[in-house]
Amino acid sequence: MVHWLQHETGGLLLLCAVSIAVLLFLIIKVKLEPFIALLISSLALALVAGLSVEEIVGTALSSKKSLLETGFGGLLGHIAPIVGLGTILGAILERSGGADVLTRRLLSVAGERGAPLAMGLAGLIFGIPVFFDVGIFVLAPLVYITAKQGGRSLVLYALPLLSGLSMTHAFLPPHPGPVAAAGLLGVPLGWLIVFGLICGIPAFLVSGVAWGAWIGKRVMVEVPEEYITAERHGTDRDRQDRQAKEDREDGEDREDGKARAPEPEPSLLLVGLIIAVPLVLILLATFGTVWWEDSPALPTLTFLGNPVVALTIAVLLAMYLLGIRRGIPGAELSEVATRSLRPIGMILLVIGGGAFFGAVVSATGVGKALADTLSDAGLPVIVLAYLIACGLRVAQGSATVAIVTTGGIVAPLVQDKDYPDPHIALIAIAISAGSIIASHVNDGGFWIISRYFNMSVRDTLRTWTVLETILSVVGFAMAGLLSVFI
Repeated sequence: MVHWLQHETGGLLLLCAVSIAVLLFLIIKVKLEPFIALLISSLALALVAGLSVEEIVGTALSSKKSLLETGFGGLLGHIAPIVGLGTILGAILERSGGADVLTRRLLSVAGERGAPLAMGLAGLIFGIPVFFDVGIFVLAPLVYITAKQGGRSLVLYALPLLSGLSMTHAFLPPHPGPVAAAGLLGVPLGWLIVFGLICGIPAFLVSGVAWGAWIGKRVMVEVPEEYITAERHGTDRDRQDRQAKEDREDGEDREDGKARAPEPEPSLLLVGLIIAVPLVLILLATFGTVWWEDSPALPTLTFLGNPVVALTIAVLLAMYLLGIRRGIPGAELSEVATRSLRPIGMILLVIGGGAFFGAVVSATGVGKALADTLSDAGLPVIVLAYLIACGLRVAQGSATVAIVTTGGIVAPLVQDKDYPDPHIALIAIAISAGSIIASHVNDGGFWIISRYFNMSVRDTLRTWTVLETILSVVGFAMAGLLSVFI
């Protein structure tokens, strides 16, 4: 029995299935933090599969070559600076008022009839550098005001915004999920940006624009007056408190005691430029290796297009052009950066735990067993990746856990098949698409949306849950279709 579990295809697949079941049990029933649950299930899988203690955790003198350390450290060394820099960039854009500028300009151009599409584009663009929930917190007041002025259902304006934010969060760097998938599968982020846009934009149009327009006429949600009043007062109060604090700090250093002049509003062009800089640099480096292989400029492009370097450049530009040049003191920018980084600690730990799980799966031989099973069944890896991610997402609610767990299972299959980078990027997109399907009551985002957009549980299921499912299915369909030709 032991030999069958540790060496035969059926036994290895059973071990993998049981380890996933243990992971879900610990998260759903025991309510353990996903990071701890990933550690426990990974260690249990490694021990039952017959890996040596030295291979799993190293020795008392050194653990540098252990699965625990190489699995954790290898991926975190790749994604931690990317996620951290992307988070800081988004926080500075939010503090500078860039979201307000972007949304107001889009609304003024689109007019009343095009307001839902304008909200969707705002979510799509502003969602690139900011986390999904932060985008909701910042842009929700503008949705309230627009819906109140338009006199139509709040759903009509909220769903396009949510679709844009969700698409970028699921499919595009520097968000943790797609960056983790790229790191686990070993694909350059440039390819992920290209196919994230190619697969994600049609999914956004179908789920946010088409579905949003249809269901927004059938689910009537009023905008309570207190939402607009509270948001306006809250925003004004925050600004007044911040300004008062800054004035006190400035007064200690200035003899004239004059308050600092109001900050000028950033231009739309400047906001768009800063968001585009890292994406363009990463893409130039990726395609430079294909188009300009013998060019003397390639080393420079490679350096500037490294995701960490590209994001560092964007952050420095944002700090100066959106911050210091507009009168925001360096101390406040530092505080903004520090505050923005606090929520990502657990995200990084979960991703590291998922990487350890993936390393164990690879070391146990489950990857080879899966490859043999897939070969016999004729099931493409991209389909398997999507289905596993869907199952994990529906069962436990976290997109990040679904991505890192699926990535760990699928990574050995990708390595064995020797796929080209574009095809691997499409597999990463499929995993990301599966990780957002059918958001329901076990997903924290579900409750944020229900609260912020005044929807009952039933209405949230009818609108948001269906939107996420459409976004997932269309995104995967695009990835699957492209994988046939690449």
